[in-house]
Amino acid sequence: MSLRARAILLVVLSSVCLALASTWTTSLGAAQDGRVSIFLWHAYGESEARGLEAAVDAFEANEARAGRDVHVEVTAIPFGAYASKLQAAIPVGNGPDVFVDAHDRVASYVEEHLVRGYGPLEPEQAADFEPTQLESLVYGSDLWGVPLSAKGLVLYVNLDLAAARSLETLEDFEALRDELPEGSFPIAWELDSTYASAAMFHAYGAQHIDAHGGFALDDAASAAALARMRVLVSDETVPSESSGDLVRNLFRSGRAVAAVSGPWLAPDLPPELRYEVRPLPRLRRDDGTEAALQPFATIESVFLASHDSEAGEGTSEDRHRMARELALFLAGPEGSRIRAIEGGHVVCSRSAWADPALADRTTLRAFRDAAAAAWPMPTHPHMSRVFGPVDRAIRKVLRGEMEPAAALAEASHRFADETRPPPDRRDPMWGIVVLSSVLVIAMLSLVRQLSRPEVREGLVRSMPAYAWVTHALLAVIVLVVFPLAVGAGTSFFAGQGSDLHYVGVANYVDILTARGGDLFATGSFWVVLAVTVLWTVVNVASHVGIGIALALALSRPVLKLKTAYRVLLILPWAVPSYVTALAWRGMFHRQLGAVNAILDVFGVEPISWFAHFATAFAANVATNVWLGFPFMMVVTLGALTSIPKDLYEAAEVDGASPWEQFRLITLPMLGPALLPAVAMGAVWTFNMFNVVFLVSAGEPDGSTEILVSEAYRWAFTRGHQTGYAAAYAVLIFGILLVTTRYLPGATGGAPRRGKAA
Repeated sequence: MSLRARAILLVVLSSVCLALASTWTTSLGAAQDGRVSIFLWHAYGESEARGLEAAVDAFEANEARAGRDVHVEVTAIPFGAYASKLQAAIPVGNGPDVFVDAHDRVASYVEEHLVRGYGPLEPEQAADFEPTQLESLVYGSDLWGVPLSAKGLVLYVNLDLAAARSLETLEDFEALRDELPEGSFPIAWELDSTYASAAMFHAYGAQHIDAHGGFALDDAASAAALARMRVLVSDETVPSESSGDLVRNLFRSGRAVAAVSGPWLAPDLPPELRYEVRPLPRLRRDDGTEAALQPFATIESVFLASHDSEAGEGTSEDRHRMARELALFLAGPEGSRIRAIEGGHVVCSRSAWADPALADRTTLRAFRDAAAAAWPMPTHPHMSRVFGPVDRAIRKVLRGEMEPAAALAEASHRFADETRPPPDRRDPMWGIVVLSSVLVIAMLSLVRQLSRPEVREGLVRSMPAYAWVTHALLAVIVLVVFPLAVGAGTSFFAGQGSDLHYVGVANYVDILTARGGDLFATGSFWVVLAVTVLWTVVNVASHVGIGIALALALSRPVLKLKTAYRVLLILPWAVPSYVTALAWRGMFHRQLGAVNAILDVFGVEPISWFAHFATAFAANVATNVWLGFPFMMVVTLGALTSIPKDLYEAAEVDGASPWEQFRLITLPMLGPALLPAVAMGAVWTFNMFNVVFLVSAGEPDGSTEILVSEAYRWAFTRGHQTGYAAAYAVLIFGILLVTTRYLPGATGGAPRRGKAA
């Protein structure tokens, strides 16, 4: 062994020994001083997180006064990644001891074995909560969480715009439409969302799922509610293509008399805005009777994780006991009072509201009253799968593409497809035989290669070089090869979360046969593949064309301020893609977007960009072209500098025109640099998730989804069908592997030269 290798090995062994010694010393010290560490996860915003941390500080102080050394590590997790991180971390012992989440996920968490039961509460503890709040956290016969806060949609009313008007019914707001200026609305309401529009369905007596988890919106009451929602949008009482950001911006800027939102809107409102929080208005149904708009209520609860946190200090029993005490403290009177005062939590504790410090919190009390009158969201695991199909149905109806009854029937069909049982278990013996055969063939091929003398001699000569790249090879194996192998293996299993069973190639069969449906229906693998190929070809062609054109313009000697132009043209590449995607989505909004505002100057009617495939696809392409052309421009600029100038001089002497010089000299000489860049750009564009997900979100009706976004839907929004999504990922990898392997120039081969070269 060389001296260098020995030194590296000594450093590695020393680092491992020091790490083990540090871990052992820390554990020993923890056992000696009796410290108990608890890990708490949440997905709160800034103000609510501040209230939670203040309550945690009070808990630690109480424990210190009792002579116990307890430390609570509070970690904020982004909301969009919260559930997936819990599902990934808790089963392997790296998650929290306590976490805060919505009550409607309790059934899923119990079935995935992510939470522990609380056992019976003390009578005075149970009496401090509304019975319906505790019932929403009971699954089977056990209590799995304790209520922290209750949230539901309320009506924010701008007092300056409402003046002395009586705005108690939805019809009162409809009457305001003719009095408001262009670009203003009586109510800013995200009716496109199933969650935000649930109050309309409830007012007509409809419910989303039945007691058995079946789809329940395919009835006359639901169709009537959806028809009424279409009227609200068509007469511009409510803005079309609304979103949470649009609701906030309209109300903040004074362009909406009222806004339908939750307590999370209040911290974003400017202090000078005079507003009042009220319950949602009543509406008059077709039969002349009035009904209350009853939104969903979400009970934010504190759950106990089902594992022993490996990072925690202290004995397992101590952490379990202290985690339960922490949860009950946060939900109890003292913790709730602190959370309400410091963070504006709409706490569930009855006793906390008796505190004099909350007597003048009229807005907070209005939130509490609205949540108490709301409809607790069902906890059945199928409830989460209602949102996607119903969202699509609502958008189709609001855009006038389908009638309510037909759209809801289609949503019911999609719900049934997404909730159908996974494929049956299969004997893994055949899979083991095939895998073993592949490994044996690979080993025999390797032995055959090594039996050749020239191969062995080359291997011996290359050993010093291999020593220098061993660390990089190990990193690639750990970070790339191993995850790919795990993903490929997962594709042969079915189920939800970590509850998987072997099904062989059933996932691949389902994907390639469109789950037994029409092979050319929207959402089938073949249609999505065609859209993905079209998306890739159009984008890469645009990137290359625009990039070459701009590079040629910037390379002209007579052009002034070249440096400034280059910096400006590279900026789209420098800005994070998700920021650009969100900005472009706003510009394509039908009523408030900059693109339609420009078209209006030329007398063009506003376009609903996401209502049709062609326009939605064009919006996606425009965004991605803006992001992608700088890369091709930079590559072309570098390649242009390597072309000898004497070639152009000789061509001019021969009488070649500028077009002939470009075709016969420039393009062939650009080939060696452009072809690998085109291959990389094609791979990036093929998997450009951010633009498709954030700009069109697959609209309309999922027709602009590409393969990677479709895989994401199956993994995270359609019941966490991990194996099915993994099969999608393997197919994507296979397609890219084959196409890049045979794409000219993708493997580094030199392209053919032109005549002038």
